[in-house]
Amino acid sequence: MKVAGELLLKPGKERSLKRRHPWVYDTAVANVRGRPKAGQLVALRAHGGDWLAWGAYAPDSTLRARCWSFVETDAIDEGWFGTRVAESVRRRAPLVEATSATRLVFGEADGLPGFVADRYDDQLVVQLQSCGAETERETLLDALLQATSCKAIYDRSDSATRKREGLAPSSGTVRGPEPAELVDVHEHGLRYKVDVRRGHKTGFYIDQRDNRRLVQDLASRLARGGIDAPRGLNCFCYTGAFSLAAHRGGRGETWSIDSSADALALAQMQWEANGFPPASARWQDADVFEALRALRTAGETFDLIVLDPPKFAASHHHVERAARAYKDINLNALRLLRPGGFLLTFSCSGAIDVDLFQKIVAGAVIDAGVDCQLLGRLSAGEDHPMSMVHPEGEYLKGLVLRRM
Repeated sequence: MKVAGELLLKPGKERSLKRRHPWVYDTAVANVRGRPKAGQLVALRAHGGDWLAWGAYAPDSTLRARCWSFVETDAIDEGWFGTRVAESVRRRAPLVEATSATRLVFGEADGLPGFVADRYDDQLVVQLQSCGAETERETLLDALLQATSCKAIYDRSDSATRKREGLAPSSGTVRGPEPAELVDVHEHGLRYKVDVRRGHKTGFYIDQRDNRRLVQDLASRLARGGIDAPRGLNCFCYTGAFSLAAHRGGRGETWSIDSSADALALAQMQWEANGFPPASARWQDADVFEALRALRTAGETFDLIVLDPPKFAASHHHVERAARAYKDINLNALRLLRPGGFLLTFSCSGAIDVDLFQKIVAGAVIDAGVDCQLLGRLSAGEDHPMSMVHPEGEYLKGLVLRRM
C-alpha cells in the first residue's frame, strides 16, 4: 500500500503510541502532511519527526487514525493483511471441538482495527467498522476466504460505528451464495439457529459461549444437590440460548422474557429443535423491568436467574442513567432468587467498567436485604480477547452470585 501522507502529533501525544496503543484521537494531531484520503495509509510521527506507527487515516472521525503496525519495516500490503487474518483464524482453531460458531477476527485485539469476522458453520459474517478496514475490504475478504476455505461471506456493517467514521451502513452478500434463512450451528452439545441477516450483532451472541456452559453446569449442580428440576429465569433472553443451557443442565422449567416477539419465536423453534418438552418452557413478550416486578408481586421464585441486558450506556454521558437501570433489574432479580440459587448478571456497556458494575450490583444486594457470595467475575470467551495495550476492547463483564 502506498503511503499517502503523515500525521504529526502534538508534543507529548506520542506516549500512547510508544506503548503500542492503536488509536490516535483528533485532539492529538498537530498537522497533516500530504493529502491522504479516508482509509489510506499514513505514517504517524512524534512532534520531533520520529516515526511511530503505520495507520489508516479517518478525517471525519474523532479517532483520526487507527494503527496497523508499530514495525517501521512492515510493508502494509496484501501479504501483510493475509498473514494477519490467517494468524487470527489459526488461533481459534482449537475451538472447533466445542462449537461451529466462533469469532475469527476481533478488530484491535487481533491487530486489525475495525475488522470483525464471525463463522457460523460454513457461513462467514463480517463487520467493517473503520475507514481503514473499509478501504481494504476486498483484500480482507479474500484473505478470510483463503484462511477458512469457506465460500460465502455476508456483510453486517450496519452498526452506528460506521456513521462515526463517516461511512454509510452496508449489508448483504459479498462473496458466494446467499446465506440460508437460518444457519444451524452447534455449541457444547446444543443446536442453535442463527439469522445472520437480521439478528443482533452478526446473528448470535458468540461471546457468551463459556457463560452458557457455566449456566448449564450450575443448573446440573442444583439438580444433583437435591433441587428437583431447578427453575430458571432468563431475562433479555433474545433467542433463548441461556434458556436452552439451563434446561439441558437441570431439566427444570425455564421462563424466558424478551421484548422482541421475533426473537422469542426463534427461541421456541430452537427449544423444539433440541428435543426439549414444550411444557418445560414459558415465553413472555414483555418489558423486563415491568416483568420482574410482576413476578415478585405474583410470588414467583427461581433457582437460577440470568440477566443479560442490551447496552444501557452508549457512552460515558449515560453512565448515571445506566447505573440506575442495572441496579433496578438486579435488585428485583435478587428478590426472586431462592436461597442457594445463582444469579448471573452481565453488562456489555463499555463505559461501565467491571469495578463500577460490581459496586452497582453490591448496592442491589444491600437494598434487596439478602446475603450473597460473589463466586467469580465473568467475561467474553477466548475468541473475544482483549489486547493488553488496548483496555477499551473489554466490553462484556459479568458476575456470578450465590444467595445464602
